[in-house]
Amino acid sequence: MADNREAVGHGRLSVVRTEADDITVLGLDGEIDHQSVPGLTRALSPGDTAAGHRVVVDLSQVTFMDSSGVNALIAAFHSTQAAQGWLRLVGARGSVLRTLQLVGLDTFVPFHPTLEDALAATDAET
Repeated sequence: MADNREAVGHGRLSVVRTEADDITVLGLDGEIDHQSVPGLTRALSPGDTAAGHRVVVDLSQVTFMDSSGVNALIAAFHSTQAAQGWLRLVGARGSVLRTLQLVGLDTFVPFHPTLEDALAATDAET
């Protein structure tokens, strides 16, 4: 995995963007709420690279997510789908996982237990 890292801090949310084999990996740490979601939305934007069409979001260090975070993930899902790509989520747990399940995000966005699992999944599985 090639490591091209960009760290961006957004208040209570830290975002580390890594490009790996034409896949954007976003490592999130902290809380996703109405104050921090603009930074997440910018990080989820595909930009001009092909990597922006295939995105893995690592939620294993996210301790809180409100509806603005859910909406950002839904928008990212639609954006990647429109670009013939995909979105995968990794490591959601506790109240964050419960929130995502309550709104049904797990029924259309693939969830994976580890980053390795998400990267190894074939495009047909998404």
